[in-house]
Amino acid sequence: MQTRSLRSIKAWTSRQISKQTFTATTLMNIYIKPAVFMLALVPFALLLLQVLQNNLGPDPAHELAKETGEWSLRFLLVALSLTPLRFITGSPQFVRQRRMLGLFALFYATVHLLVWMSFLLGFRWIAIGEELAERPFITIGFFAYLILAALGVTSPKVMVRKMGKNWKRLHRLVYVAAVLAIVHLLWILRTDIQEAVLYGGILALLLGYRVHRHFAIQRGA
Repeated sequence: MQTRSLRSIKAWTSRQISKQTFTATTLMNIYIKPAVFMLALVPFALLLLQVLQNNLGPDPAHELAKETGEWSLRFLLVALSLTPLRFITGSPQFVRQRRMLGLFALFYATVHLLVWMSFLLGFRWIAIGEELAERPFITIGFFAYLILAALGVTSPKVMVRKMGKNWKRLHRLVYVAAVLAIVHLLWILRTDIQEAVLYGGILALLLGYRVHRHFAIQRGA
C-alpha cells in the first residue's frame, strides 16, 4: 500500500513538472520569441525612417552601409553569447533565441551588402568584381558574408538532421565569420577604431570561454 502511494506521488509530481515545463515553453513561444523578433527589427525601422527623412548626414549611403554592417556584427556577437549564458545560468531559454538572432545577423549583413552594391556602386557588376578583387577589406567582408549565408541556409532543423556531425563542423565557422567581420570593420574605420576594438574584445572573451570549456570537458572525460 505504501509503495503504491509513493508511486502515485512520484507520478503526480512528474505530471506537474511536465505541465510547468510545457507552460514555460508555451509562454516563451507566445511572448518571448515574437518580442525578440520585433526588437530585432527596431534598428532596421529606425534606419528606414532616417532614410525617408533624409537624416543620415552628408554621405547617407556610406552611413547606411556602416550602420547595417555594425548591426549585423552586434547581432552575431549577441547570438554567440547565448550559449555561454546558457551554461553559466543553467537556463535553456537563451539558446532558443540563438537561431533567430543569427538569422538577423545575416539579414543586416544582406542589407549591408545590398547598400554597398546599389547605392555605392549602382549595381555595376564589373566595378563590383574589381572592388572584390582589388580591395582586401572588401574581400574579407564578402568572405564573412558567404559564411553567414551558408550558416543561414543550413540552420533549419531538417538540415541539421541531413548533415549530422558535419553541421556542427560547418557552424563552428561562425567564429571565423565574426573575426573576418571585425577585421573588415577595423580596416574601414582605420583611425576611429574604439567600437571595433570593443567588438573584438567581446569576441575574444567568447572565444576564450569556448576554449576553456572545451579543455574542461576534455579533462573531465
